[in-house]
Amino acid sequence: MFPLTEENKRVAWLLLSTGTCPRCIFRFCAVDFQAPYKLPYKELLDELQKFLETEKDTFILEAPNPPLKKIRLQESGDGIDNLSQNREGGVSVTEDGSIASRNSYFNVCNVCLGVLQEFCEKEFIKKVCRKVETSGFEFTNLVFSVSFPPQLSVREHAAWLLVKQEMGKQSLSLGRNDIVQLKEAYKWITHPLFSEELGVPIDGKSLFEVSVVFAHPETLADCHFLGAICPDCFKPAKNKQSVFTRMAVMKALNKIKEEDFRKQFPCPPNSPKAVCTVLEIECAHGAVFVAGRYNKYSRNLPQTPWIIDGERKLESSVEELISDHLLTVFKAESFNFSSSGREDVDVRTLGNGRPFAIELVNPHRVHFTSQEIKELQQKINNSSDKIQVRDLQLVTRNSAPWGLEGAMQESMKWFPFVQSTPKTRKSKDDRLIKSMEDLKIDQKTPLRVLHRRPLAVRTRVVHTMETDYVDEHHFRLHLKTQAGTTNPSYIKEFVHGDFGRTKPNIGSLLDVTADILELDVESVDVDWPPALDD
Repeated sequence: MFPLTEENKRVAWLLLSTGTCPRCIFRFCAVDFQAPYKLPYKELLDELQKFLETEKDTFILEAPNPPLKKIRLQESGDGIDNLSQNREGGVSVTEDGSIASRNSYFNVCNVCLGVLQEFCEKEFIKKVCRKVETSGFEFTNLVFSVSFPPQLSVREHAAWLLVKQEMGKQSLSLGRNDIVQLKEAYKWITHPLFSEELGVPIDGKSLFEVSVVFAHPETLADCHFLGAICPDCFKPAKNKQSVFTRMAVMKALNKIKEEDFRKQFPCPPNSPKAVCTVLEIECAHGAVFVAGRYNKYSRNLPQTPWIIDGERKLESSVEELISDHLLTVFKAESFNFSSSGREDVDVRTLGNGRPFAIELVNPHRVHFTSQEIKELQQKINNSSDKIQVRDLQLVTRNSAPWGLEGAMQESMKWFPFVQSTPKTRKSKDDRLIKSMEDLKIDQKTPLRVLHRRPLAVRTRVVHTMETDYVDEHHFRLHLKTQAGTTNPSYIKEFVHGDFGRTKPNIGSLLDVTADILELDVESVDVDWPPALDD
């Protein structure tokens, strides 16, 4: 069933005569169901011809080089005949009183610039699908997105003012929100075609995206008058080639007065000579996340690459020993590494390890069985004796506590090896240390970071302490600290006092000069990621 009614006839006639395609005519007639848009273009024109037939006038949309003359309507004084001059790419009335196209049935639409014409055809769909199939991405569904040139918004605004004026004469109204959006109409037409060609569903939540960027150089200057009238809407921004972005243009169109717009831009818009061009067809997959726990057994390995003034200090890092394997297997472009706190280069991480998560950017392979992930974990572990990984697993973006670092921790247990002089061990010292719970430590900004952080006093909490003497001058200290005390340097400063900047400290508590010889992370008490069976 043809979607237009008698009350749409004058608007449809007006738009068609000024160079608007049938699908855009549907949009301005507020046809908000999909079926009519999906009809083949030639069939739409034939149906429109039948719809616009009257007793006195027969609309013929195809004619080989017919003689042309000005359109004349029965009603006078309504302004329509002034808009229906023989413009290039439009339609005109022949000597026998019928409307004919100037070139062929495929004149470039003066509103959508060919988007709802040539770029809805199966030939274009197949071109995009060939690009997808050769991209090397693994996917089971996809989201299809398009980027249209901003001048389409200007042309749509001009056509809306034209239709609004015509409908006002019939005591009808058309709000801008009543117009079916170009992207919506394009989606209705193309999504079923893409899904059929690729054999997968179109899913707006899919992580795999196929995007097409359109441009139309011929009408590039259409937006420029807005810059003079609404200069505050167009401000230069980084990574933007032009100030005339779609959002900026829409902002200006919402501000400009109708009479000012009509003075600067033709209503209806002029018909173009060429359709849009396709700047690029891109495929991309959203990031996937891999989590696990790592143990670090080396005292000569940083967590992340150690580079100072462009010079690498050590050849590798925990981050690289893990991520290099993931990048290869997932065929990702890059990664972002995050962990629950960090350890210094000379600090080991023992026990059940430190939680970490890795964001893999634009991976080409994303589907793995649990067995394949176990094999990947074993491959990482076999590649180095400096680290070991456990509980390796795929996680969702929301489950990974990104950016929380130390704040995500409930507590940490440390295992420093301390040397004390000159005082020898006394049993009361052991009892003193063990009796202290939730000891508050006031720490002035450490000397090591004073050059880059403001001077302040920060409070840390040591929940419990216990000593384990090796001899009279050496002991291991078991510490359980609050989440904020994740940096091992804080523990080092608690032991040696940082020249009195950390109070109290082990030296002041035991009345000795204390220094730290070695430091290990005994455990990171975070219930994430979930432990896996071996």
